[in-house]
This record gives sequence, structure tokens and C-alpha cells, in this order.
Amino acid sequence: MILSKLSKATKRQLKLAICILITLNLLILSGCQNSITPASKNGEPIELILWHGINPPPNRDVFQTLTDQFNKTHPNIQIKPVYIGQPDQQLPKILTAIVGNAPPDLLWNGPSIAGKLAELDAIVPLENWLDKSPRKAEIDPALFESMELGGHTWSVPLGTNNVAIFYRPSLFAAAGIKKVPQNWAQLKQVARSLTRDTNGDGRTDQHGIVLPLGKGEWTVFTWLPFMFSAGGELKGKTPQSPVPQIDNPGSHAALELWSDLLKEGSAILSAPERGYELDNFIAGKVAMQITGPWTLAQLQQSAIDYAAMPLPLLKRPAAVVGGENIFLMKTSPERERAALVFLEYVIGEEFQTAWALGTGYLPINLKSRQSQAYQSFVEKNPVLRVFLEQMNSARARPIISGYSRLSENLGRAIEATLLGRNPQDALKESQERLTLTLDIATAKEK
Repeated sequence: MILSKLSKATKRQLKLAICILITLNLLILSGCQNSITPASKNGEPIELILWHGINPPPNRDVFQTLTDQFNKTHPNIQIKPVYIGQPDQQLPKILTAIVGNAPPDLLWNGPSIAGKLAELDAIVPLENWLDKSPRKAEIDPALFESMELGGHTWSVPLGTNNVAIFYRPSLFAAAGIKKVPQNWAQLKQVARSLTRDTNGDGRTDQHGIVLPLGKGEWTVFTWLPFMFSAGGELKGKTPQSPVPQIDNPGSHAALELWSDLLKEGSAILSAPERGYELDNFIAGKVAMQITGPWTLAQLQQSAIDYAAMPLPLLKRPAAVVGGENIFLMKTSPERERAALVFLEYVIGEEFQTAWALGTGYLPINLKSRQSQAYQSFVEKNPVLRVFLEQMNSARARPIISGYSRLSENLGRAIEATLLGRNPQDALKESQERLTLTLDIATAKEK
């Protein structure tokens, strides 16, 4: 009876809290079974520092709650999460800490940083531990590409996601569109049909889709699935020539698709480096937007109609793995052993279910995805099925040490194309720049 008097938003928050509470009760039971945990030499609890950039703030609260629960059930190990800014702000702090021999015990970041950290000998390989853990068989196989490099496992995933296309069913219906596009040709046709003058003043006030303007990682992340779908690969031409190939046929096709959408007037650009913002989508100024399941809470609060569709394909289905991983930094054997206990907890079913229910991320644990609690959550949020299905064709971004240079140059080519440059010229120039910078870096190392 009390629930009937609450707002819809409050009801959702209360139900979410109840789901998390139920899951945490499971955690208490599972935690109590692990009575043998490392302690410091003087018998005091080991306090481990975990640097992270979890955002938005409600997600941080979920992580803190789950960490607090671990601390209660593992009195000899105390995890202290410390927010240090978003991933692109973290690298200078991380490098300074490594050089100063004062790293955190654990680090949350995108998996693509693995190559650089491994090159600096700053992280601990995890395969010896993970190969012995029953949790390994529970991890989504699509995620191992983001964990492994050079024969070693360098991180474990905290949560995962990918991008699809959210759309407004009411705007589709108003334009007479009865089926979502399955391929690129249909995407262009649907985008044209959705581009309309809805108030009759002679000016377009609704566009088919918004594309992310910028050269940052968000733009690269949302564009890469189109490149993979077109058959593109970023691998070097030969083992002797390992420079990633930005300039490949798949890249040409993907850039031409985005360029055509703009030239035809059926797409608009986001504000620079803000392609993740949903304002125009919520306002009905665009009918489609490329984004991920973490937007569910915002969309629910906006009270608009929405649905999601898989990314239309050219040659093959494709998605790119999103989310962040946790790295074990090199400190001392005692601290590293304690940190592994926390990593075992993070990739387990109970943590993953609670994290998914609280944040909208997809569980990385297959048992968690099959759990009754998560299946009930998906039943209430059916758009999640699109993202879960796309994990079957998901690819990881390269975790090579030069990924930041690769991403920067890919981003430059995408941005230049969106601003009107010929895709072939933009890709050629970016490839030349990437090859030059990586060759210089290799020469300096020698």
C-alpha cells in the first residue's frame, strides 16, 4: 500500500535496493565460507588501495556497498576504493605512481591500458591464479581477448557492455516505419525517412540519427563495430610489420557510411566530444542514437518511449566490448595474495549480479546472467537482450602498448571525415602518422 503512493522513480530505486539487499545476503553466506584469508605479518588487517574512475556517482555507491560487504566478510583484508578521475585523466597519475614506486594495490581502468602497464613491468600476470580458479569457466569467453596479451592474462573484467542503437518507437510509427533496419542500406533508408519537418515551417527539426563528433575514445568505441562489421581488422600486415592498419577496406566502408548519413542530411553531429549525451534523443530531435545499457536509468527517468536494436551489419554482426577491468599492481607478495582474494570475489556470481542490477552493466559471469534475479531484471528491461545477444559477436579493442596512439589517430580520421574530409585521405594521413610515431617509439626503446 505504501508503494502505491510513491513516485515511479522512487519505486524503481526501492526495488533496486531490495534486489541488491537480497544479493548481499547471498554474499554474506558465501563470504563466511572463506574463513582463511591473508593477514599482515603483525596480525593487523591488510588495507589495499583500489584506484578507480567509476561513474556516474550512483555506480560508485553500488561499488562501495559491495566493497563494504567484502570487508565485513573478510576481516583480514580491507579494500579502500579511491576515485581518481575518469580513465583519460588517470594515466599521468598512474605513471607518476609507478615511477615513484608508490602504486595502488589494484587499478580500475579500460583493458586497453594493459600493454602499457605490462611494458612498464607494473602489473602482475594473473594466469597462474586464474587457471586454478573455478571462476575462469564462468567468465564470458568474449572477454578473454581484452584480458590476454603475449601469453599472459593481465586483468579481470569488473563489468562489460557494448553499444547498440536506441530508437524512439513513436517516431518510427509516425514515419510509417514498421521494421528496424537490419543492414547498412536499410539504416540509411530509415534515417532518411525519419528526417522530417514535423511542424511544417519548412525546416528540418527531426533527424534520423546523431553521430558522435570528436576524436576521443568515445567516438572510436562507437565507430569500431561498423569497421569490424565491414570486415576490417587492426592487425599489422605481417608479424614483422606489427603497426596496426587503420587504413583498411573496413575502415573505408565504415567512414563512408557515416559520411553518407551526413551528406544526405539524415544525421546530425553531437557537440564536440559529447556524443554520449542523450539530450536530443530525449527531446525527440533525433530518432536514433548509438549508446549502451548504462543509459537505462536516465531513459527511465525521462519517461519517453524507447527501444534498442542490434547494430545493422554489412558483412557480419559485430560489437565492441566495453566496460572496465581490474589490474593487480606489483607491490609485495603478501599484498598481492590478499588482492587476489578480492578479485575472486569481483568475478563471482554474487558480486556480478548485484553490480548488474545496480548499474545496468552486463554481468561478466555466465552463472550470474542465468540467475533468477538477473533474468527477472532482464524481463523488466527487455532492451538488455539486445546487448546480451551482441556479446556473441563482440570484439575487444587491442590492448597493445601503443593503443593510445592507435586510438588517437583513428579518432582523428573519424573526426576529419565527419567535418567533411574525404575518408580515404583522412585514413591515409592517420596511417602515416601512426606508423611514424610507433616507429619513433620503437627506435627510442632500442
